[in-house]
Amino acid sequence: MKQEHYLDSLRPETSEKVKEMEVYAKEYNVPIMEPLGIDFLMQLVRMHSPKKILEIGAAIGYSAIRMAEADSDSQIVTVERDSARYEEACKNIGEFQLEQRVKILHGDALELREKIAEDGPYDMLFIDAAKGKYEEFFNLYAPLLTEKGAIISDNVLFKGYVADDEHATKRMAKIAGKIRTFNEWLANHPDYHTTIVPIGDGIAITVKK
Repeated sequence: MKQEHYLDSLRPETSEKVKEMEVYAKEYNVPIMEPLGIDFLMQLVRMHSPKKILEIGAAIGYSAIRMAEADSDSQIVTVERDSARYEEACKNIGEFQLEQRVKILHGDALELREKIAEDGPYDMLFIDAAKGKYEEFFNLYAPLLTEKGAIISDNVLFKGYVADDEHATKRMAKIAGKIRTFNEWLANHPDYHTTIVPIGDGIAITVKK
């Protein structure tokens, strides 16, 4: 915990508009990336310099906007199933004047492959949606990546419950079990290398072998 506080103290200041989104997310219980997690994701974007990013799970557009901030040349396609969050994401993307760089689609990502493929191929895939469907998202969209494309999966340690769910609620333990299965599947995948970084809520970085 002291280590996290220390790292938080080193974080760069964010804009007022970003802070407003963070406050909104907290107030309305919208799951956005944790502070150290979003900083790490932005650094990955800076390092990888992806021309096109596909994000599964826009929520209110927070991570798409931050990724766009990290690399001014990147184009992002993001998908959101929930109508209220989709509308909020559209508003936020507009307020940041990113409509030309961030394209948001409304619907279930498992049903929109054909439409999403139109903007491909992608250099990075970011999965941050329904935890029980990560493997489905991976299998559906990894083939749309370029040869050097990277797959980033958030929440893979899920509040620590993936490692130890003894004190988790029944619902949380069930979700943790699904993520644990996904992590094991990723770790043993014959075609990919995966590293899980214990930052934020746990981030998996996957590349082709």
